Amino acid sequence: MNHVVGPMNLGTLIVGPREHVVAIAELDDTAAAELGPLLRNTARVVETLCRPEQTYVCMWSHGPDARKHLHIAVQPVTAEVRARYGGLRSEQLQARILADGDEPDIMEVEQFCERARELFRAISAEERS
Repeated sequence: MNHVVGPMNLGTLIVGPREHVVAIAELDDTAAAELGPLLRNTARVVETLCRPEQTYVCMWSHGPDARKHLHIAVQPVTAEVRARYGGLRSEQLQARILADGDEPDIMEVEQFCERARELFRAISAEERS
C-alpha cells in the first residue's frame, strides 16, 4: 500500500498485490482472503484521517494497450474536493482530477502517511487482541 503518486487528492491510498496480478480474478486464495480486511482497514484509515463525505474504492489496471498491474484506489472525497471540481462525482470527478494534473504537496503527503502508518498499527493491534 502506498499513497497515490501523481494527480489525485491527498489521502488517496493505492492497494496492490505483492505479486504481479492484473485482475482480481487472478488473485490466489490467500490474497483474495486478505483483500477484504485490507480494503476495510484502508477505508477506515482514510475516513478517520480525512473525514470525507464519501470514500471511493475502485480498481485500475489499464496500461497503454493491455492490463498492466492491479491497483485499487481508496480515495477520500470531501466537500472541499467536490467544490474544487465543480461538484463532480464518481468517475467524472476522478477523470477531472487526473486531467487537471494537480498533485498534493509532498510534505502533506509525508505527514498524512505517517499518521496513516500509526493508525494502521493501532488497527492491527486492536484486531490481534
